[in-house]
Amino acid sequence: MTNKVKIKDIIEEMEMHFEGYRSFVKIRTGEVFSVSEDDLIDAEDEKTMDDLQDWQIENLEIANEIVENYEDYKELPSKYEIDEYKMVKDFCLTVKDVKVQKILLIAIEGKGAFRKFKDTVIEFNIEMDWYSYRDRRYKDLAIAWCQNNDIEYID
Repeated sequence: MTNKVKIKDIIEEMEMHFEGYRSFVKIRTGEVFSVSEDDLIDAEDEKTMDDLQDWQIENLEIANEIVENYEDYKELPSKYEIDEYKMVKDFCLTVKDVKVQKILLIAIEGKGAFRKFKDTVIEFNIEMDWYSYRDRRYKDLAIAWCQNNDIEYID
């Protein structure tokens, strides 16, 4: 029997994705794990746990479990697959006030696009609209990922 993964756990992991880490769902339990690429490499190289701190041992044990039982895990999308910039641009196109929409689209061009975007949504008092839109998009992505990978989920 498999436990269903919680959509909120997948969303949290996708939102918090850090450079140098990969995230997995254990199919049977529905647990979500984040593992450093270095730990996965160490697990593949069968690095010993001599002279490691407790937290390092725990991380390496998780990595070993994933490497040894890879078929029991599904990897979550990377931040590149999620493409938050496209999400931001799509949000801009939903803004009904044409003047504000144009200002937002200009703000997301070039260096510092995300900072300028956030400043602009605050300036026009549409920050909550952005976060609601973003939350819906992440939820849609998480559900689609589960469906594409035959993972049972609960809301």
